[in-house]
Amino acid sequence: MNMWAGGTLRFARTPAQLRRRLLPACGCRPSAAASYSASADPSRVRALVYEQHGHPPKVVELKNLELAAVGGSDVHVKMLAAPINPSDINMIQGNYGLLPKLPAVGGNEGVGQVVAVGSSVTGVKPGDWVIPATAGLGTWRTEAVFNEEALIGVPSDIPLQSAATLSVNPCTAYRMLMDFEQLQPGDSVIQNASNSGVGQAVIQIAAALGLRTINVVRDRPDIQTLTKKLKNLGAEHVITEEELRKPEMKNLFKDMPQPRLAFNCVGGKSSTELLRHLAPGGTMVTYGGMAKQPVVASVSMLIFKDLKLRGFWLSQWKKDHSPDQFKELILTLCDLIHRGRLTAPACAEVPLQDYRCALEASMQPFLSSKQILTM
Repeated sequence: MNMWAGGTLRFARTPAQLRRRLLPACGCRPSAAASYSASADPSRVRALVYEQHGHPPKVVELKNLELAAVGGSDVHVKMLAAPINPSDINMIQGNYGLLPKLPAVGGNEGVGQVVAVGSSVTGVKPGDWVIPATAGLGTWRTEAVFNEEALIGVPSDIPLQSAATLSVNPCTAYRMLMDFEQLQPGDSVIQNASNSGVGQAVIQIAAALGLRTINVVRDRPDIQTLTKKLKNLGAEHVITEEELRKPEMKNLFKDMPQPRLAFNCVGGKSSTELLRHLAPGGTMVTYGGMAKQPVVASVSMLIFKDLKLRGFWLSQWKKDHSPDQFKELILTLCDLIHRGRLTAPACAEVPLQDYRCALEASMQPFLSSKQILTM
């Protein structure tokens, strides 16, 4: 037996089990072996495991794992749903800032229901919904035993998709809106990758705070449909990267203040354009680099406009803050969900056994919905 980092699950290590593939490469048609059910053997669960870094659909496999016994501070969780995020893909590829020890179970986010608790557990009880408190837990599995400290209880009366996508993108959006500039109702924010999970959360949370948003997206065949969708979420302006570069952009600021805060998830020319439209003294926060190009800022922007370039990584924020502060953040977002001010991004629910199709879909350009694995 080989304990995975965290000591929660033991991998079956027979050669046959290590090589076993339960699904065809894609096509979303379960094979006969994919009908395996964890309920056939209560000590076994199914999990998406990768033993080496590489192209996710090739290196991730559906495997059988042994469920560890529940100790005094442990919580037995039945996973309900877990999304596929860009950070999950980057982890599997081996180019993320946090890499679990291999072999590893994929997934950093999701929601599960408590099945049983150890004798010293006081924070949650059977039937409660829980989400990860830390990254790297490995949520792409049917069941797991986690330490209580690795989990946060959430209300079970919020939508399943909202709970499953709560602990990464909305948290990033909220902290970036609150931590870099002291904005007041009526102030504006500009962002690229506005149709991403973070982008959609920024639009909704900003609207709840009374902030106005300028949302930049790549041009695409269904641009009108996307524009309508983002405006329904609360976006004031939706413009394409090409429109952002036009001189007419200055007309936008005749009836709204220049933004003092920008969010960059792209890099390259897109980030330079965001800087060009920031108000003097403003801040651009980079939290991603989809274009795989550096952020370029002219000397004049830094000297004469006194613009500030910052970065944000939720994992680092959690390291710098207490578990209680992260739980407070989660409960703040749950309150927005209860009030109808924050919804999950458009999601496509995919059965766990069809994981290869979900991984492929999550890596496509102009993705219209987040892939969520259901257990």
